[in-house]
Amino acid sequence: MDRPEALNALNSKVLSDLKDITRQVEQDREITAVIITGEGKAFVAGADIKEMLKKNPIEARKFTQLGQAVFRDIENMNKPVIAAVNGVALGGGCELALACDIILASNKARLGFPEVGLGIHPGFGGTQRLPRLIGKAKAKQMIFTADILSAQEAEQMGLVNKVIPPDKLLEEARKMAEKIAKQAPIAIRLAKSAVNKGCEMDLDTGLAYEVESVSMTFATKDSKEGMKAFTERRKPKFEGK
Repeated sequence: MDRPEALNALNSKVLSDLKDITRQVEQDREITAVIITGEGKAFVAGADIKEMLKKNPIEARKFTQLGQAVFRDIENMNKPVIAAVNGVALGGGCELALACDIILASNKARLGFPEVGLGIHPGFGGTQRLPRLIGKAKAKQMIFTADILSAQEAEQMGLVNKVIPPDKLLEEARKMAEKIAKQAPIAIRLAKSAVNKGCEMDLDTGLAYEVESVSMTFATKDSKEGMKAFTERRKPKFEGK
């Protein structure tokens, strides 16, 4: 995210650009894992308040729908996405992190939802993804109080996977991305879909989806290679087929 002069705040152009690059990454077979981070001191400070201030309800609806669509694209991307939260991630910034699969945070990061203090509330998925991740009661507390959490507090709450020193953040994110990239890509894609969709289903429906999903992996060359490599005590060579 490269708009450091505005702490990487999200306006319509930034969201449109993010949608475009997400589509390009999705289609690039050479890319097997993705890291999103912020240029400068911030991850993403939130939506651009100066732009939002001018919007009427109809314009606000279009802007919100755009943000939701972009973050849904990131959430549904057929590759794992790691958020490397290097600084403040407020409002839309925190919602962007929530759309990613794994959240790593600098110990200097700050996360929260200040929207109700502006007379609005989260609209890029915060009221939906946050309670699914940390539970309804904690999500309501975060949103209603507009408290800004330290990275350590966010980790304790279950919002952040791991807190890392600032100078090691991208290094750790790359190590994790490289570790994931060594696994079978089709299996990763199907597992991601099973987790995401399963969280929106009751348990029995989710288990049925899991059966169909894991059965599909047995039709891949990678599954045969992976299991054969295990029996031969060697590292597998996955082709994404």
